Amino acid sequence: MDDEDFHPGTIQRLDTGFEGRLERHYPHDPATVWAMLTEPQHLPKWLAPGTIELRQGGAVRIDFADSGVVIDSTVSAITPLQTLEYSWSSGQQPMRPLRWDLHPEPDGTRLALTVRLPAGEDAAKACAGFEGHLAMLAAALEDVPVRFPLELYLQARKHYQALLDA
Repeated sequence: MDDEDFHPGTIQRLDTGFEGRLERHYPHDPATVWAMLTEPQHLPKWLAPGTIELRQGGAVRIDFADSGVVIDSTVSAITPLQTLEYSWSSGQQPMRPLRWDLHPEPDGTRLALTVRLPAGEDAAKACAGFEGHLAMLAAALEDVPVRFPLELYLQARKHYQALLDA
């Protein structure tokens, strides 16, 4: 992967922790992108096996079996085909809200992902992980199976850490 293919988002410190914002343009309509973000048959293609009940307060369960991480959360905001928000956490863990916003564009959809993390967590690692998953989402939208892009993740983690250290 060369630097021309890497278009990182932003990351900033907040009083309560960190906020990362990653944006991508996908040459697919919002309904297609929404389906990839929310339908159980599509989640394993770019994220991990899981289910999301598409209603306020609906259950979110995403199981990263290889790492032992399980997200067991609830939908905190939803506007079908536009916005989905839930916490990237389980049980008594701190809230780590993820907000997916879809914006129709003439030639596809702009996806904006906002990642919020509490102070003391590795925000560079989290944002870099989502960089990898957004690349996998792009491949899944084209029906191309890919593995997690470790090289992209490492490049992104270094970039986000440099932003935080500046």
